[in-house]
Amino acid sequence: MRSDGQARGASASPEGAGKPGNAREVGLRAADTSIAASAWFSRMTEIWWTRNAGRSAIDAARASRASSLIAFAREHSPVYQRAWRDLPQRELALAEVPVATKREVMAHFDDWVTDSRVDRAGIEAFLADRTHIGERYLGRYIVWKSSGSTGEPGIFVQDEIALATYDALIAVQLAGARLAGPYAWGLLSRGGRAALIAATGDHFASIASWQRVCRGTPWPNARAFSVMDPLPRLVAELNGYQPAFLASYPTVLAQLADEQAAGRLSIAPTCLWSGGECLAPATSAAIERAFGCALINEYGASECMSIAYGCREGWLHVNDDWVVLEPVDRDYRPTPAGETSDTVLLTNLANRIQPVIRYDLGDSVLAKPERCACGSRLPAIRAEGRHDDVLSFESADGAIVSVLPLALTTVVEDAADVHRFQLVQQAPDRLALRLEASDASRRRRAWHAAARALHRYLAEQSLANVEIVLDGQPPVVDPRSGKLREVIVEHPRA
Repeated sequence: MRSDGQARGASASPEGAGKPGNAREVGLRAADTSIAASAWFSRMTEIWWTRNAGRSAIDAARASRASSLIAFAREHSPVYQRAWRDLPQRELALAEVPVATKREVMAHFDDWVTDSRVDRAGIEAFLADRTHIGERYLGRYIVWKSSGSTGEPGIFVQDEIALATYDALIAVQLAGARLAGPYAWGLLSRGGRAALIAATGDHFASIASWQRVCRGTPWPNARAFSVMDPLPRLVAELNGYQPAFLASYPTVLAQLADEQAAGRLSIAPTCLWSGGECLAPATSAAIERAFGCALINEYGASECMSIAYGCREGWLHVNDDWVVLEPVDRDYRPTPAGETSDTVLLTNLANRIQPVIRYDLGDSVLAKPERCACGSRLPAIRAEGRHDDVLSFESADGAIVSVLPLALTTVVEDAADVHRFQLVQQAPDRLALRLEASDASRRRRAWHAAARALHRYLAEQSLANVEIVLDGQPPVVDPRSGKLREVIVEHPRA
């Protein structure tokens, strides 16, 4: 969920995503939509019946899918064939399979995917054209990339079954008693107008998924807004659009909640969606209070769009009929329930084109030892994913201007083509950039490119007075979590 390669402040919409050129294309799209809708409805019904049948049915479905996925990957993915060549030639349990890291599998992308027509060169050519966002690669697959906040960018390919599963998992959440009424009211009272605020200008999961849905349905009332827009512009556009549904990152929704409380933003959504960053319980409560509606918190990743969803008790419930999460320590040994893991291993049971099996996701999670008080049969966790600071700068006229961490990291990644760095606010009007040590000339080029881009972006936010400096030390990991936080404050807040 990174980058805005379009003109700053531009909004993406289905109309701008590429219109069909003739009646034949319209017909083909309608046929594809009908097939996708059938797959989605079938999967949603299957999920509903399995979960209502109880834990034994969920466990059986998960075990069967894991066994089938392992067998499929062993037959069709050369990466796994090599990694598992010394394992017994029989049905394997998931725990017998070695851990896969992003660096290992991404280095052998062409051998990871299971369709020989898919290769990295073709994918990268497709991704280089940003007019293709949300379109199908080879007419079959949706492709997106991750920014590589851990220093390892990724490319991820999703097949039709995976996409139908992600859609169905979200639909099952919306069908719940707490959300069904607000969702229906939003469709009826406001024409179902939906707004996404995200990085809109490149092939990242949030906007690619959004554009896919917009392209594949006759639903005209959907708009995407750029997270790069100055806050006053974004507020004005939302006031004009009046969405019934609003989706974005927790940091964006928290900013908008402040604007709503101050009276500058005046919208009445019936449902909010949050994802892509950590959402603290207090922040969630403040957002719901400001907008007067339910907030859906979803935990997902580029490797698997819908891993878990939030409940009223503040926990995330793992979709463990379609996802396997294994909290582990730094040596990949199981972490007991009730303790925070060093990382977590992800297995996506839905996607066959690019099997994700015992994959080191990099997030820390804590599994709840007992059943959640909300009554869900699904296991509950708390996850520590992206957790950067919102920066508050002082402008030349003394005004305080908040800047989103995602916008700043997007600027640096786009301009300097670096993926491991740290932005540090050292004073109300000073921002420092820490770069990973590399050869001097490359570091110098990255610094100059990033500094110019940051100056331009901050000037658009009325912060031309902010000084940009190069910090002599490399990025510093958080001493508590051992993770790199990309945007931090290191000066006393007022």
